[in-house]
Amino acid sequence: MDKKIIEEITGIAGKENVLTSLEERKCYSYDARIDGGIPDCVVFPSSAKEVSKILILANNYLFPVIPRGSGSGLTGGSVPIRGGVVISFTRMNRILEIDTKNLIAATEPGVITYIFQEEVARHGLFYPPDPASYKYSSIGGNVAECAGGPNSLKYGVTRDYVLGLEVVKPTGEIITTGVKTMKGVVGYDLTRLFVGSEGTLGIITKIILKLIPLPEAKATILALFKEVDEACEAVSAIIAARIVPSTMEFMDRASIKCSEQANPMGLPHDIGGLLLIEVNGERESIASQSEKIRSILFEYKAVQCDITQDPKEADRLWQARRTLSQATYNLNPVKIAEDVVIPRSNIPGLIHALEEMEKRYGIPILSFGHAGDGNFHVSIMIQDNDIQRAKAEEAVKEIFSKTLELGGTISGEHGIGLAKASYLPMELSPEVIDTMKKIKKLFDPNNILNPGKIFPV
Repeated sequence: MDKKIIEEITGIAGKENVLTSLEERKCYSYDARIDGGIPDCVVFPSSAKEVSKILILANNYLFPVIPRGSGSGLTGGSVPIRGGVVISFTRMNRILEIDTKNLIAATEPGVITYIFQEEVARHGLFYPPDPASYKYSSIGGNVAECAGGPNSLKYGVTRDYVLGLEVVKPTGEIITTGVKTMKGVVGYDLTRLFVGSEGTLGIITKIILKLIPLPEAKATILALFKEVDEACEAVSAIIAARIVPSTMEFMDRASIKCSEQANPMGLPHDIGGLLLIEVNGERESIASQSEKIRSILFEYKAVQCDITQDPKEADRLWQARRTLSQATYNLNPVKIAEDVVIPRSNIPGLIHALEEMEKRYGIPILSFGHAGDGNFHVSIMIQDNDIQRAKAEEAVKEIFSKTLELGGTISGEHGIGLAKASYLPMELSPEVIDTMKKIKKLFDPNNILNPGKIFPV
């Protein structure tokens, strides 16, 4: 990038808020999965006006701009592909308002999700979206990806809590969308359009969020099954009994074995499926819901069922699930992390297909995730060599094909970004993709904002 352009950017944000050394810029060339290009500079704005001025410059000089939260994404959504300017929102990290009367809050995009949840909890309020990265991912990144998490079964995903936004359009105009009320149908729903758009249609600089009352109590249930089919049938039976847990997490045989080897809990060696269930709400209802779930679990051949309302014991029961993501690296050094969603009734078909693929490809394939809404995280663990990477690529194609065959979708929480862009035509028709590209062109005529993401090049 021309030195003059960087000087103009420095004039907008201040010298102390622009990184130009190679070592510093390299730190913003990757996310939790993808190694991309090195940006020409990294900017830390403090306001929507500064973002606007940078985007106006980008359109004048035609350089790419890549918005970035905490860089914890798993599809390369915040990774540059051909230089340009990364805009990082770590300075815009203020909670602007918590309105306890109307149950709404306003934040800047750099607020860490966990910090926000803790702050609203002090007011007796609850913000449910809880992606696995919630202790370090930012609200802005969650909105850009429409993040979910274990709580999504009962409470929904990020888009269900976004009431309004302040957005800087790719051409530099600052607009506000949505409302501060529970209802609002004036014009097109631009808020929903920006949520999940992966930073390709606009840069989010302020977010209005819906809150709900904090549940009074919570119970945690750990159930073990000999066979995966029994665990999956229990999930459907619990929902059919009109019980909606806040969380229903699943781990398959390979995941249980991996977690147990890394951090032993004393789980039996012959367990084929694990369910971790939480129910929350009014204190009086927790015990009765827990007992109903226990009855269903044993009806579907659970060999062990532990229930607790004690927070310390609950943390112990969560140990297998929480340690799993890091434990997978004991198998192989490279993880290909995918997330797919299928109807609950088809979960056994996916799990058995993954077990068969693991044997056929000769590489570890683990599945775990949110059984209640059918969102499964599939981790393919490989050595860092061309042979195993080729096997993993073939396995990913087969996993996506099987997912679609079972009536599912190839991404539930991670987005498309760079990692899944080439697979987009597997799910969407050419007409649908063309319509999306026209929307992108309308908002971003010069293809300035996060180019190369979502759509296959």
